[in-house]
Amino acid sequence: MTSQSQGIQQLLQAEKRAKDKLEEAKKRKGKRLKQAKEEAIAEIDHYRLQREKEFRNKQTNVMGSQGNLSAKIEEQTTETVRNLTSSYHKNMESMMKKLLSTIRDINPEVHPNFRHAV
Repeated sequence: MTSQSQGIQQLLQAEKRAKDKLEEAKKRKGKRLKQAKEEAIAEIDHYRLQREKEFRNKQTNVMGSQGNLSAKIEEQTTETVRNLTSSYHKNMESMMKKLLSTIRDINPEVHPNFRHAV
């Protein structure tokens, strides 16, 4: 019986060692998963900062060119208004004379389609 109880004791000790190794492996695995998660978060944060920096640079370039574009449009608008104003002042007198002569110089005529009732 002693050999049987020794065998049982050895099995129980082997089972306990296996359980301890399993627990230790689980702890290492949990620790490694936690470390991998932290590394992934750090890498994601680094990538996000890099992409945000690139975005801000592109946005600055685009907004800068839009600022130049709006300045050009403003300049063109001012030039067009200036041209229209000068054209108005230049042609106003002749157009007023033309309109007044058209209104004053009326030649009454009978329309060609008018039929005189007999």
